[in-house]
Amino acid sequence: MPNSSSVSEFLLLALADTRQLQLLHFWLLLGIYLAALLGNGLISTAVACDHRLHTPMYFFLLNLALLDLGCISTTLPKAMANALWHTRAISYAGCAAQLFFFLFFLSAEYSLLTIMSYDRYVAICKPLHYGTLLGSRACATMAAAAWGTGVLNSVLHTANTFSLPLCQGNAVDQFFCEIPQILKLSCSESYLRETWLLGVSASLASGCFVFILFSYVQIFRAVLRMPSEQGWHKAFSTCLPHLAVVSLFLSTGIFAQLKPFSNSSPSLDLMVSFLYSVLPPTLNPIIYSMRNKEIKHALSKVLQNVHYSSFNKVCICLT
Repeated sequence: MPNSSSVSEFLLLALADTRQLQLLHFWLLLGIYLAALLGNGLISTAVACDHRLHTPMYFFLLNLALLDLGCISTTLPKAMANALWHTRAISYAGCAAQLFFFLFFLSAEYSLLTIMSYDRYVAICKPLHYGTLLGSRACATMAAAAWGTGVLNSVLHTANTFSLPLCQGNAVDQFFCEIPQILKLSCSESYLRETWLLGVSASLASGCFVFILFSYVQIFRAVLRMPSEQGWHKAFSTCLPHLAVVSLFLSTGIFAQLKPFSNSSPSLDLMVSFLYSVLPPTLNPIIYSMRNKEIKHALSKVLQNVHYSSFNKVCICLT
């Protein structure tokens, strides 16, 4: 049986058996990837360029968009390349790097969503202290803590996972490298250390979930005490997008963790992994911009500037 020292590459799960279906998957994934890049890129540009959006809520939204860009760019480009070039191979170092960055962006995003729930809690329950509790330095510190948490969690899991001896071949039943699939290739009993580390991470994630839940219980209590319907509408318009993003992130993640580990089919693994790795980064920009007038206005200004500069370049070329 091969061990980790003899494994120089892994074989990822093929998205389809026939060449025609592989090319169809390539164009489908390319469309999803471009949509995610466009959506998150426009959100980032709008927040960075519009001075009216230089507030804590939109600062955290900018960080979320950057994390979504990184998350989807970790998995889809390799899957598209494999589908286009009719291959399944990924190098040992490439698999480790993919696992590291995917865990990094995923962990940092969950930490950031927890911080964003605190931002909404302070804005609605303690509005008079909002400027003090969420000043520019505090926001930068919290954002750095979210990114740092992602790095720490990713380093621990990646180093521990790839230190395990591999005795079950090199075929990964997934379209990208993830911990459960690498653990399936490890020797018996050798994965218990990583399982313990996953349990610790799950406990910390549960703590974040309790914090988010507590924040929204307090928010809804405060909203229900507001005398005017206009106050209700304003509070819900700022909270519902974040709540929808959190629900999407947690529901897809929990569904991925609750599926059978040992005897699940590759098609089920593929569908579940697609849900939690591709769906949130693609839908988050739509959720945040759907009913947000400030984002819509900033996006329209960005698009107008792009159109105006393109028109000027065409006129200069014609003259």
